[in-house]
Amino acid sequence: MSRFTSLKLVITGFLLAGVFASGFVQAKGPVVIDARTTIAVAELPRQGTQTYQLIYQGGPFAHEKDGVVFGNRERLLPAQKRGFYREYTVATPGLSHRGARRIVCGGQPKTPDACYYTADHYASFRQIVP
Repeated sequence: MSRFTSLKLVITGFLLAGVFASGFVQAKGPVVIDARTTIAVAELPRQGTQTYQLIYQGGPFAHEKDGVVFGNRERLLPAQKRGFYREYTVATPGLSHRGARRIVCGGQPKTPDACYYTADHYASFRQIVP
C-alpha cells in the first residue's frame, strides 16, 4: 500500500468519525410505542375480526405459523416471560403471503389476558378492546 493510499484511508477515517460524532448520522433508537393505545374489535379490518374470533375458538388457522410464540424482541409490548405471547396472521386481501398484519395475544390460548393488533409488522401495536 502506498503512502498516499494510507494517508487517504486515515483522512477518510477521521472524516467519518467527525460525521458520526457531529450527529449528522445517527443510529435509529428504539421506537417507544404505548401498547395501551386501543382499538375496538369493531374497528379491526374484517379479516382481523375473523382472526380474533378464531383465537377464542382455538382455530382452525390458515397459516402454519399461527399460534407460534412471539418473542417481543421489539419490546413494545409489556415485558413477560418467553412463551407468554403468541402471534396470529390477519390476512391481507390480494396478497399471496402472510403480509404485515398480525394479532399478538398474551396468556393462555383461547383465553388470552390481552391481545394487540399490528398493521405494520410489529413496528406498532394497539391493544384490542371489546
